[in-house]
Amino acid sequence: MIAIIDYDAGNVKSVEKAFRKLGREAVITGDPQVILSADHVVLPGVGNFGDAAEKLRSLKMDDVIRNVIAARIPFLGICVGMQLLFEESEESPGIKGLGILKGRCRKFPDKPGFKVPQIGWNAVHMMNGGDIFKDIPSGTFFYFVHSYYVEAERMDQVTAVCEYSRIFHASVQSGKLYATQFHPEKSGEYGLRVLRNFVKIKREDD
Repeated sequence: MIAIIDYDAGNVKSVEKAFRKLGREAVITGDPQVILSADHVVLPGVGNFGDAAEKLRSLKMDDVIRNVIAARIPFLGICVGMQLLFEESEESPGIKGLGILKGRCRKFPDKPGFKVPQIGWNAVHMMNGGDIFKDIPSGTFFYFVHSYYVEAERMDQVTAVCEYSRIFHASVQSGKLYATQFHPEKSGEYGLRVLRNFVKIKREDD
């Protein structure tokens, strides 16, 4: 069973629909026991970094997420769900992220020819052998919607990069923690392949 964390951050229904298209059971839930008993856990997210971080803390989901990762349950952060795993964001000065991964989120600079937010398809270039990109060619296009991007401290955790006015980190992996800035659930067949690769990853106790 796949637990999709419900914290009023939007985009949960399209994520649920994508997993169901793969024939997998997926539930949208804020119940810690359900989340910790799941085979896989997903943290989607759209909108403001600070609002999302504060909501997670008010629901005590920050502790649940840390427990999921400590238990080595496969975990996937999507878009803002990726950004929240890091320490902070220029979008919300003074509000801390979860700090599970080292790094911060920056705003795309103003540059002629590049609208902010980036909305649409862009080529993603894989590196460091990310598990969720198995059988996906480097340079495959995925769908993005974001004004801020992750700047990870550890390049060995970066599994994909993308270019939009500058090169930025589009995906990371640390143990059984995975995250993408792009939306696999909105990225057609290759997006579904990312999700299929993710659900093939086993819990540590399996």
